[in-house]
Amino acid sequence: MLTSLRAPLLLAAALAAGLAALPFLAPHDITLLNLGFLTFLYVAQGVAWNILGGFAGYISFGYAAFFGLGAYTTALLWLGGWTPALTYPVAGLAAAAFSLVVGVPTLRLVGPYFSIATIGVGEAMRILMLNLDRITGGASGLNLPTAVPSKGWFYLMALLFAGLSFATAAVVRASQFGLGLMALRLDLEAAEGLGVPTALFKNIAHALSAFIVGACGGLYATYLQFVHPDTVFGFTASISLVLIALIGGLGTLWGPVVGAVIFYAVQDYLQTRYPTFHLLAYGVLLILILLFEPRGLAGLAARLRRTVFPAAGPGAAEARAGRAR
Repeated sequence: MLTSLRAPLLLAAALAAGLAALPFLAPHDITLLNLGFLTFLYVAQGVAWNILGGFAGYISFGYAAFFGLGAYTTALLWLGGWTPALTYPVAGLAAAAFSLVVGVPTLRLVGPYFSIATIGVGEAMRILMLNLDRITGGASGLNLPTAVPSKGWFYLMALLFAGLSFATAAVVRASQFGLGLMALRLDLEAAEGLGVPTALFKNIAHALSAFIVGACGGLYATYLQFVHPDTVFGFTASISLVLIALIGGLGTLWGPVVGAVIFYAVQDYLQTRYPTFHLLAYGVLLILILLFEPRGLAGLAARLRRTVFPAAGPGAAEARAGRAR
């Protein structure tokens, strides 16, 4: 396990160390720091979503419920006098607890039935929060204190969240727990027949990824200084995480990282120039990926590698022997 973890974690640590220098090299470049913050936040959430959606194969469209719950947990505790940074673990725990409440019944479903159920959970939370005026501010949202840390602090915190999320996913993937998740993704009944506690594993994966997404929601609420149900519980927040993993490659370690970077760049471009067009673009992109490259960029890279370096592919030795004869 340690051997398989060493290479990805060393590479991730080196990359994070280089990126961490940016706030000190360009402390006044607000645009660049904001770009880094939002990109890292997407990376952290995309990698976390992939623990359930990629490793276990349970495609959830309801992670906005965890993100929004984390955002409101931080907002309410902050207004109650807490230091914002101390609220992030609590926000994650609130999201993880809620994931168990909804996960125990919904994770009994499989395939599209589970995905449809998660859409209902996300939308139900948004409507509920819109009607809890005394707690959430309802349709007016909640205005939060304006005394917040610097942009450099937010950049480094988002980078830390992304690093911790990646390290968690790497450990899960290399562990027996990760092997169990992959087994139930390939064949649920066969995994149960081999003694894998599939119900327990699914709920642990759900809670673990929800914890990370909920903590990210808390950080986002501090950054924005405002929370509104339509923003933090919106369906766009859920579909974004699905697209990130699909673009990069479901079930891979680095796929969601690359997918998050590409997704945010495309989203920023579309929302700036075509503010009413981006949702249609998401749908078209999702269909194209599923039709032509369901393994995402990771699958495309593997195919190109086999094309460019056919001698390294499986069966290459036999092919060379045949040509020699």
